[in-house]
Amino acid sequence: MDCLRVASKSDPKSVAGALSGLLRENKKVELQAIGAGAVNQTIKAIAISRGYVAPNGIDLILIPAFTEVEINGQERTAIKFLVEPR
Repeated sequence: MDCLRVASKSDPKSVAGALSGLLRENKKVELQAIGAGAVNQTIKAIAISRGYVAPNGIDLILIPAFTEVEINGQERTAIKFLVEPR
């Protein structure tokens, strides 16, 4: 499964483009975000991506969950978004 990490400064359209490309290959994608700004950009990217893949007959399933990630030697809680074609 491919993993995209999204920051609060990530461009939602760029993330959506990467996400859409992976979804068109029938891949499951995990997006990870830490913090409110990053979660906001992630949700926007998923919504934009949905519009990109819909003309190809692809509908998306989104499963949110928590995960632990290590950043600079510290454990942080991130929200992961599992996105896959229906």
